[in-house]
Amino acid sequence: MAVTESEADSTHRGTPAVHEGILRRQSARESAARTYARALPIVPVRARGLTIEGADGRRYLDCLSGAGALALGHNHPVVLEAIRKVLDSGAPLSVLDLATPVKDAFITELFRTLPAGFADRARVQFCGPAGTDAVEAALKLVRAATGRSGILAFTGAYHGMTAGALAASGGASDLQVGRLPYPQDYRCPFGVGGPRGAELAARWTESVLDDPKSGVPLPAGMILEPVQGEGGVIPAPDDWLRRMRRITAERSIPLIADEVQTGVGRTGAFWAVDHSGITPDVMVLSKAIGGSLPLAVVVYREELDVWQPGAHAGTFRGNQLAMAAGTATLTYVRENGLAERAATLGDRMLCQLRQLQHEFACVGDVRGRGLMIGVELVNPAGAAVPEARGSEVDGWDSATAPHPADPELAVAVQRECLDRGLIVELGGRHNSVVRLLPPLTISDEQASAVLDRLADAVTAANRDRQRTG
Repeated sequence: MAVTESEADSTHRGTPAVHEGILRRQSARESAARTYARALPIVPVRARGLTIEGADGRRYLDCLSGAGALALGHNHPVVLEAIRKVLDSGAPLSVLDLATPVKDAFITELFRTLPAGFADRARVQFCGPAGTDAVEAALKLVRAATGRSGILAFTGAYHGMTAGALAASGGASDLQVGRLPYPQDYRCPFGVGGPRGAELAARWTESVLDDPKSGVPLPAGMILEPVQGEGGVIPAPDDWLRRMRRITAERSIPLIADEVQTGVGRTGAFWAVDHSGITPDVMVLSKAIGGSLPLAVVVYREELDVWQPGAHAGTFRGNQLAMAAGTATLTYVRENGLAERAATLGDRMLCQLRQLQHEFACVGDVRGRGLMIGVELVNPAGAAVPEARGSEVDGWDSATAPHPADPELAVAVQRECLDRGLIVELGGRHNSVVRLLPPLTISDEQASAVLDRLADAVTAANRDRQRTG
């Protein structure tokens, strides 16, 4: 598996030989658990903003953005400057949990962005470098603070890949965490959608908590995503979030908001909970807060801070480069109004994408918030899911009943996108949702190019599907 002389000679030129050689060695040496590399067989060698250049010389528009971690896109100048400043200063790069000027600046900027009334009574815990580490810390925290052990989570959730985070996610293989219905319009668990569906979901939650025979004792906490990302880009209704806040507050249940993917302007507000105006007890933050480098924290009400020294620790909590990059990112997003920009541009992109619904029966739903957008692909030849919508509850009728998800078509669309130089991710319950997570710095012209390429990809994949039957 050594690099051949011809491959080495052509590395600087960006050639198919380099591209294929690296992919071949990756396949031979890396774990079978790799995911993105299977669907996106590219070899990035340079990147700036929305654009990635591969080792084969091809250029791509990146609407994956490090699974939402790159709020400012690749190699933004303010991020690179912040990293270089730390490197040139001679500051230590890893400091465990010691105080440093770099950390102090990061916390100050982070607290400046928090929901109203939260920062002045909050504490922050630096965790391991991934979002799932912060989820584990949050679950551990509320259990220590309440003396209770159970956790309530929601269908369709995704909170990470470590054991505790997986137990609270929708794909858990055994029941360790109580599940509640997450409201959604297109595939409402109660078959009605809209405000009525959200109301029924809230009533179910209240019933589970207040019924002494529900089998669910008072939990240590409730964890939710204000917009489910991996679950299929499903925004929680603001009224429902406010209801969850009241339900948990009245029962002294800490409410944990997982803002790992939704934070730092992604949804059109700096934090997704800002749309509803709620203040959770705990916020789990990662991805974009590190400015493209690994960083994760838990921010929580000071009343929950019952940990003894050393109760939660980790070697790589003091990543100075990530803190500096994160400070630069948080500041840039705040000072340049990128959350508001995401809201405006996201609405425009959603409006244009909904034209695809009118043109293609295979586009079942278009949804999202800000620059967190999902297009659900379905099989229109399959029987519509029989639900209560046929009774015209809240305006629904049988014509709105969803068709079966079509994951094979979604894969085909993703492949056609890549052929056209567009990188997208898939998600949702059946991996049938094409997801767009562009950087917040995307221009109007780039957004138009993304939508044009996606529309062309849907056209091509749908044509091939119809041709093959």
